[in-house]
Amino acid sequence: MSEASVGGTAGSRMDIHEILDYLPHRYPFLLVDRVLNVVPGERITALKNVSMNEPFFPGHYPHHPVMPGVLVVEAMAQTAAILAFKTMGSKPDNKSVYYFVGIDNARFKKPVGPGDQLLLDVALTFSKRGIWKFSATATVDDQLVAAADLICAVRPTP
Repeated sequence: MSEASVGGTAGSRMDIHEILDYLPHRYPFLLVDRVLNVVPGERITALKNVSMNEPFFPGHYPHHPVMPGVLVVEAMAQTAAILAFKTMGSKPDNKSVYYFVGIDNARFKKPVGPGDQLLLDVALTFSKRGIWKFSATATVDDQLVAAADLICAVRPTP
C-alpha cells in the first residue's frame, strides 16, 4: 500500500522528530520512521524502512538477510506505544515505563529483507488501569508479513 493511499490528515502525521518525543528508543533500536495517520483511542499507521545498513543483517542469515521476526513485532509494539501516549495525551518521562508484557497469536507469513518498507497498522482493542491491548499487522507491498495481539503496561519506575 503506498503512503498516499493510506490517507489521513496532515495533523495526524508524525515525522521522525515528533516520533522521538513519543518513544524513548534510539538507534539502533528505534524501529518507526514515520507515522502516516494516528487517531488517538483508535488506531495508528506507521512506516519502518528496512535498509541493508540495519545492524542485525550482518549476523542474521548474512547469505540471505532477513529481519528477525521479533524485531518486526517490536516495530509493531513501538507503533502501539505511540498510539498509547497519543491517547493518554502524554509523552514518556522518567517517572514511568511503558512495558511490552505479552504477545498472543503472533504469526509470521513472509520474510522481511533489505529494501522492504513495513507498513505497521495497530488498533487499540482494550485499555484499563494502565493495561493496553492492541491488534497489529505488518505488511510489505500489500502482503501480510506478520500479525499479533500485543499487551503493554504503563508502570511507575522503580
